[in-house]
Amino acid sequence: MLTEIVENAVYRIDENTRMVQKSLAHIDHEALWHVPNRTMNSIANLILHLCGNMGQYAIASLGNGSYQRQRDLEFSRRSGETKKELLQLLLDTVEKTKAAIQESTVEELLKKRKVQGYRFSGLGIVFHVVEHYSYHTGQIAYLVKQMKHIDLGFYDGIDLNAQ
Repeated sequence: MLTEIVENAVYRIDENTRMVQKSLAHIDHEALWHVPNRTMNSIANLILHLCGNMGQYAIASLGNGSYQRQRDLEFSRRSGETKKELLQLLLDTVEKTKAAIQESTVEELLKKRKVQGYRFSGLGIVFHVVEHYSYHTGQIAYLVKQMKHIDLGFYDGIDLNAQ
């Protein structure tokens, strides 16, 4: 049962990564750091936030690794890394996140721990990481679609009506 949960979590993480990569292919540096209005974040801020969240929850907590998060900076930055640099940061973070999930023992997946003021089991952390990544992947895709007026073609060539 836990193996199935881990495999599906990793699959969903990979799907989100694919969608973020596909979205980023359509924007330039300026669009990456563009803040639509004062209540929103840039795509770059969302990527920094995703890396911070995965680092804190999966790498440091679940994986018992080290990670120094600076959450406020994830949202306050208005310029910085190139698209290539941010994508590499995301890919590196995702690989470490997947390793933390895949290498967790049953005991680690069931063990309760405190993260960001909450108390979660390892499975709760896995669910949080996948859900959080999916949520912000949707935001990134929406921002790109809005800026570029394009269909991102996430499921091109796949019959989504198949039974």
